[in-house]
Amino acid sequence: MGRLDGKRCLVTGGTRGLGRAIALDFARAGATVAITYARDDEDARDACAAIEDAAGAEPLVFKGSVADAGHVDRTVRELTRTWEGIDVLVHAAGVNQVLPLALIEEADWDAMMDTNVKGVYLFSRAVIRHMIRARAGHVLTIGNFASERIVEAPLHYAASKSAVRGLTDSLAREVGKYGVQVNLLAPGLVDVGMTRVLPQHRIDEYLDQCPLGRLATSEEVAKVATFLVSSENSFMTGAKVVVDGGV
Repeated sequence: MGRLDGKRCLVTGGTRGLGRAIALDFARAGATVAITYARDDEDARDACAAIEDAAGAEPLVFKGSVADAGHVDRTVRELTRTWEGIDVLVHAAGVNQVLPLALIEEADWDAMMDTNVKGVYLFSRAVIRHMIRARAGHVLTIGNFASERIVEAPLHYAASKSAVRGLTDSLAREVGKYGVQVNLLAPGLVDVGMTRVLPQHRIDEYLDQCPLGRLATSEEVAKVATFLVSSENSFMTGAKVVVDGGV
């Protein structure tokens, strides 16, 4: 028996980086998986092949921006028609950009907030009504250690992840009475995503502060995500689980 047998799981940004690792671990744990992505069709094909190899079935795939309300509503409508419900929603879609404040253009700020914050709001709004009706469900937002620790991080990125933390707190309190659990997973530097665009001296500084002395692997973080949305996690909500090696 897999940890997520019978669970219907939607992972935004599920074709690359940590989102892909989470979708793949969910599939290995027995879940039925759907993923969304914004642009890269090749990444989507690769992710689908990996998930099919792991689970023996192709995931459902939806292309579009998480900040586009029409895309969000169509995706959730199609899933609830096909699956007759959604048990798990993971907000893994995100963008990052390493710039000092003086070089952040207004368009950069808006793009960061659209994907990292507005997308969480839109998909949560679309899915939560089905979870409330079912009196059960897990919503997992992917934050970042930048909102949990005093470290140097791009201002607009840190602000977006702090907003996601606040959204998680508020949503957990709002929907807990309906049996819906909402938690936040905040990884440190992982071997995917932002780490690939950080200057080496930033990575070295992080490693100097990390008691475990290394980066996390995406697979390690994904396994924590799998626990957080499983039936084994029956009494945790509004929590911020930091996975950063002790920084």
